Amino acid sequence: MKKNIAILAAGLAFTGFAASPAMAADHYISGNAGISWMNDIDDAPNTADNLVMDGGYIVLGALGCDYGDYRLELEGGYQQSDVDFYNTNASGGEVQIYSLLANGYYDIDAGGFEPYVTAGVGVAQIKLHDIGATSSNENALAYQIGAGVAVPVGGSVMIDARYRYFSTMEFLNDSQAGTHSVLLGLRVGL
Repeated sequence: MKKNIAILAAGLAFTGFAASPAMAADHYISGNAGISWMNDIDDAPNTADNLVMDGGYIVLGALGCDYGDYRLELEGGYQQSDVDFYNTNASGGEVQIYSLLANGYYDIDAGGFEPYVTAGVGVAQIKLHDIGATSSNENALAYQIGAGVAVPVGGSVMIDARYRYFSTMEFLNDSQAGTHSVLLGLRVGL
């Protein structure tokens, strides 16, 4: 079932890129990087305990279509956080999340800058490395919501600053991986 939903989300994103609507779309690429704070992971696999997380980083890249007031894009992402401690006093290891999301944006023209809201769905691969004596990988559905502002800096280039909340659905022992991120990046028209 989860695989079918992920395939459907990817198909919808591709349809947004391949369709030729009455209003032509401007295409763009974007890249963002920032810091993230991963929520603690309850009942983590291989530890029988909760993982208390340190801050980490996040990198995103996307290919999108701009239809004026709204945008559709396909985004790939990577985020990583170190484990602060688990099992009361043990420490070490890291959590990595690879994601592929279909995102939608609603842009507000505010004259000189462009605030926006965003939401997206897709899939994520969660990798737990060197936590205890083992490592594990699991795939899960994922989503994101956020808001930001874009400022034009010349031609078809915009500086983009945003806040984003990202989360996976349940994986392994009913665990979830959620992050709060602050990102800065560029969007360049093609």
